[in-house]
Amino acid sequence: MPNSSSISQFLLLALADTRQLQLLHFWLLLGIYLAALLGNGLISTAVACHHRLHTPMYFFLLNLALLDLGCISTTLPKAMANALWDNRHISYAGCVAQTFLFVFLISAEYCILTIMSYDRYVAICKPLHYGTLMDSRACASMAAAAWGTGLVYAGMQTANTFSLPLCHKNVLDQFFCEIPQILKLSCTRSFLRKLGLLVFGILVLFWCFVFILFSYVQIFKAVLRMPSEQGRHKAFSTCFPHLAVVSLFVSTATFAYLKPPTLSSPSLELVLSFLYSVVPPAVNPLIYSMRNQELKNAVKKIMSWSHFSRHKSQICLNK
Repeated sequence: MPNSSSISQFLLLALADTRQLQLLHFWLLLGIYLAALLGNGLISTAVACHHRLHTPMYFFLLNLALLDLGCISTTLPKAMANALWDNRHISYAGCVAQTFLFVFLISAEYCILTIMSYDRYVAICKPLHYGTLMDSRACASMAAAAWGTGLVYAGMQTANTFSLPLCHKNVLDQFFCEIPQILKLSCTRSFLRKLGLLVFGILVLFWCFVFILFSYVQIFKAVLRMPSEQGRHKAFSTCFPHLAVVSLFVSTATFAYLKPPTLSSPSLELVLSFLYSVVPPAVNPLIYSMRNQELKNAVKKIMSWSHFSRHKSQICLNK
């Protein structure tokens, strides 16, 4: 029986058995990856380049887009490479790095979503104090705290996970290095440490969720008291994208990690992990731009400027 010191690589889950399906999965993942890069890249560029978007809400949206880019870039490129080259291997060091980066980015993203709920709470429930509570220094401090929390949490979880003795095979039933799958390879005598990791993660997620829930209860109370229908519509328009993103993220991640053991199967776990690790980074830009006219206009300006630059370059080349 091998231990962790004798394992030099892990075998990830094969997405398909036949070569045709492997290539189909590669092109599908490539399309999703390019869509996520394009969407989050456009949002990041729009927020960074347009002064009208230099507000706390868009500042945190910029952080969310950067985290989405990092999160999907941690998992999909390796999965695409494995599908293209018919390979399942990932080195031990690569697995450690992928685990750390994924936990860091996904936990920092959850913290940013929590901070964004606070931003909406202050904007709607305490509008007169918004400029004081959400000034540039406070926003930078909160964003740094979110990234720092993700860094510390990922370091603790990764160190604890890979310090466990791995007494089983090196086969992971997942398309990337995921902590629950790695814990399945550890020895049974490490049950208490596994339980500690799970409980600690649930507590962190639970308190963030309680804060988001409390913020939105106060927001909905304040919105329903607004006399103007236009004001209520505007408030709901700014809250709906964030609430949709939080709901997608929390529901898929919660079910993936807390589903009953009787429902556990490799195919179901693959679908659930895909839903919480790949789908949100790909669809978040669409959700946020769907009902946000300012963001739409900024993205259109970027795309029209890019088209004009290409057209101008083509004219110069023809000359």
